[in-house]
Amino acid sequence: MHPADYRLATAEITYYLPDYPHLVQTYIWQDLDLPPQFPELRDFLDFWKKNLEGRLRSVYVASSGLLVPRFRSAKFSMHIH
Repeated sequence: MHPADYRLATAEITYYLPDYPHLVQTYIWQDLDLPPQFPELRDFLDFWKKNLEGRLRSVYVASSGLLVPRFRSAKFSMHIH
């Protein structure tokens, strides 16, 4: 894959609290990833399942192209004494 194929991926992960299994909490994960397979997210979720106690309830994923900031030069300056 080419680096330009990477997209900003955001996942809303809802999981059950280990000490209170009737309650859920949300965790937001964000990284550059390759849709539609999302290998980075899959690796993170595999890590979660193996190492963390909170059982996953749901994962919602959104992906978009990278945003590039635009800078404009200022045509105004001011000195404050």
